[in-house]
Amino acid sequence: MMKKTLLSIPFVYKLIAGVLLFVCMFFFAMVFGAADITVKEVWSALTSTASSDTITIIREIRLPREIAALFVGAALAVSGAIMQGMTRNPLADPGLLGLSAGANAALAITIAFIPSANYFTTMAACFIGAAAGAMMVFGISAIKKGGFSPLRIVLAGAAVSAFLYAAAEGVGLYFKISKDVSMWTAGGMIGTTWGQLQVIVPFIATGIFISFILSRQITILSLNEEVAAGLGQKITQIKAILFIVTIILAGASVALAGNMAFIGLMIPHMVRVLVGTDYRYILPMSAITGATFMLFADTLGRTIHSPYETPVAAIVAMLGLPFFLIIVRKGGKAFS
Repeated sequence: MMKKTLLSIPFVYKLIAGVLLFVCMFFFAMVFGAADITVKEVWSALTSTASSDTITIIREIRLPREIAALFVGAALAVSGAIMQGMTRNPLADPGLLGLSAGANAALAITIAFIPSANYFTTMAACFIGAAAGAMMVFGISAIKKGGFSPLRIVLAGAAVSAFLYAAAEGVGLYFKISKDVSMWTAGGMIGTTWGQLQVIVPFIATGIFISFILSRQITILSLNEEVAAGLGQKITQIKAILFIVTIILAGASVALAGNMAFIGLMIPHMVRVLVGTDYRYILPMSAITGATFMLFADTLGRTIHSPYETPVAAIVAMLGLPFFLIIVRKGGKAFS
């Protein structure tokens, strides 16, 4: 009954409510932290040319960090929604299907063999690693007929992810760069700079924009491939584009914030309760909700044990693991 009531509300009202919640969470994230900052100082830093030590902290440390959080949250939520729709697998998530682990392994290899690599090179390596990880998962799943079942894909994803994470650790230990790899992939936005955002954000924004353009096709694919083919959809081309978009979003997220599991699993399921199964509505709401959730998780990580930081990945995992178990128990229908 509650779900039917929520679905009866016009989408535009839900979108406005989501944007307002996002804006409130953004200001909340900007104000709270180890440094004592007021709303007035945040507003001054964002809207004026005034200068002070506090305003410098806001502009050079906190603002780029929160921008990174919102883009990473949006990217992971949208990529998870795309994967769930494209594979019709309720457990699909970049962190569960080898993309994050592949990007992590590629990152470790890049640090070991190309220590002078710039940020663009590192990001390109993460894209390649994400693609390799996903291809390994789907390749193993396709060995047997009917191998693309949700359970088999998740099992293959778990095995491949464990292997790739072990490979990254092995590279780190052998080349004595474990600390560098761990600092990069621990999961967080600490030390994010404007230079990094200039490289990463255009890729994430482009990937999300393309997914919005293809939202209608994703809706059709999520229902039935035969129906999609009957409606004249170029299934192979659309899936190829969506696969590339997912790799870009997941790879860019790992390059910017490290490993973040479960966001791509949780957010689309939550959003479906509000907007239904039409991806024209799911993707925009997933982007906004994912950004809001990531801002919340980052703020919690900065404040729960201030002035020390709790890893954001740990907070997300604590919230995401029970959700994952509920989805598994309900066969993917608990929140859909």
